Amino acid sequence: MADIQVTEAINITNQILEYVEQAERSLSSARNWGFFDVLGGGFIVDMIKHHKLSKARYSMDSVNYLMQRLQQVLGSIQLPADYRMQIGEFATLADFFFDGVFADIYMQGKIMQSLDEVRKLKSRLYELKSRLENVR
Repeated sequence: MADIQVTEAINITNQILEYVEQAERSLSSARNWGFFDVLGGGFIVDMIKHHKLSKARYSMDSVNYLMQRLQQVLGSIQLPADYRMQIGEFATLADFFFDGVFADIYMQGKIMQSLDEVRKLKSRLYELKSRLENVR
């Protein structure tokens, strides 16, 4: 792998890490609002929580785009291709329209699952960055 490719891969990895960290902060905040929602937070809390989830989703869309660019730069080194959030349309709909403890708990589980996946991705990216820096 050429020096210029390694440098470009490190730069892209740094960009990805910025978006992953943004997503992690947004998901952590959504998780906190979700705990409040389980305790009976209501519509306003739902709105705030879903705003945080939208911010996380936007960050993860950027991560997916940059992961594709990183894959092109790295060539034969395989990367996981898709890190879409695990919160589906039904979960969001249920959280608003069937707003109750069961829907809130279900949604909280989805948020926690997404947060866990983002943290795993962050760890793997730091590992990749370290390996790339060692190649350079």
